[in-house]
Parts: sequence; structure tokens; C-alpha cells
Amino acid sequence: MAFGNTAEAVPNAAATATEDARVSFIRKTYAHLGGAIGLFVLLEFLIFQMPFHQKLVASMIGTQAGWLIVLGLFMVTGWVAEKWASSDSSKTMQYLGLGLYTLAEAIIFVPLLYIAAHYSDPSVIPTAGLLTLLIFAGLTLTVFLTKKDFSFMRGALMVGSFAALGLIVCAILFGFSLGLIFSFFMVVLAAGYVLYYTSNVLHHYRTDQHVAAALALFSAIALLFWYILRILIALSSRR
Repeated sequence: MAFGNTAEAVPNAAATATEDARVSFIRKTYAHLGGAIGLFVLLEFLIFQMPFHQKLVASMIGTQAGWLIVLGLFMVTGWVAEKWASSDSSKTMQYLGLGLYTLAEAIIFVPLLYIAAHYSDPSVIPTAGLLTLLIFAGLTLTVFLTKKDFSFMRGALMVGSFAALGLIVCAILFGFSLGLIFSFFMVVLAAGYVLYYTSNVLHHYRTDQHVAAALALFSAIALLFWYILRILIALSSRR
């Protein structure tokens, strides 16, 4: 699931900062987001060059318990990474948080990317990446042009996230498929997080919280990419 700062008003928020400070904050946020995406791609490339990556996939999804453990570790790691990235005491801790979360995303994506590369049309991976970036760009542009505060979505996003998590756990435990409808719902949920976090960048993050803001946006992009890729894999297998 996605992570990030709450929508509560904070002192020295970007919305009330000087124009120079606000522009600098936004540039740093998206520069760090680009860095996280680049690191994610690099990590995936390195993992798939390693001779044991097939064993890693098997150990992660070979059993129901294994995948539940992976999901649990990912959620705990994400929570720790978000706390580190939001640290006010240490810039080093902030960067460690962003790096840790990027590594966690890279690892949890390995089985899905392996399936896409070996049991589906390999073109689904770049296609999913392009669609993710286009949707993200469109939603980002919407927020920046309208300057609308989407913090009102927080409650609905949390309810949707917990409902989705419950369904995912039940699907793993009882062995049923969630199907395309669920994946489309998750794409909508991820799009909602993009709107929410992007509006937080404009209205609620402090100008020194660019690392935390980048982590939040990256988590939403990763969620969006995951389910777009799942949809494309499913559609490809039906041909």
C-alpha cells in the first residue's frame, strides 16, 4: 500500500512559503522521485542478472505462507522507511528511508516482473511503465493546474486500502483469484493516492520535507504500475 504524510496543516507548509522556496521544494521533490524510480529500475536490472533470481521468486511465491510473510515484511519495512524519510533530526536518515523503501519495492516486484518476462508478452513491462507515467503525468498536471486540495480523499483512500488488503490476504489464504475487476479498482485507488499526495506537495508538506514527499509519490506510482502490469499480463494471456 501507499505511504505518506497526512493532510493536516503544518507550519511552514509549501503553500504558505515564498515562491522561491516553494519552487525549490517542488523541484527537489520530483528530482528525488526521479532518482527513486531510476534506482528501482537499476535494482531490478541487477537482481535479474543474478543467477539465483529464480530461486528468489520460488521462495517468495512458492507457498501461501511465503507470500504472506513477504507482504508482512514489506508493510513493516514501508512503515519504517516512511518514518525515517519523515525524520526531522537527520537528512541521512531521510535518505536511508527513501533508499530502503525503493529496495523493498524492487524486491516485492521481482515475482510479478518474472511472470511478465517469462510467461507473458515481454512488451507488457515497458507498456505498463509508459501507461503508468502517462497517467501519473496527467493526474499531476490536473493538481498543478487546478491547485485543488484533495486532502478530503484521505478517509476514502484509507478505507479502500484496508478493504483491498483484507481481500488480498483472503485470496492468498483461500486460494481464489481477485481478477481484473479488483485490479481496475486498485488502479483507481492508486490514481486517488497520486492526486492526494500531489496536492499534499502543494498544500501540506513543509519545504524541507522533499524526501518524504518523494517517497509518498513513489509509493503511489509503484502501486499504479503493479496493477497496470497485472491487467496487461491478464489481457495478454487471453489472446
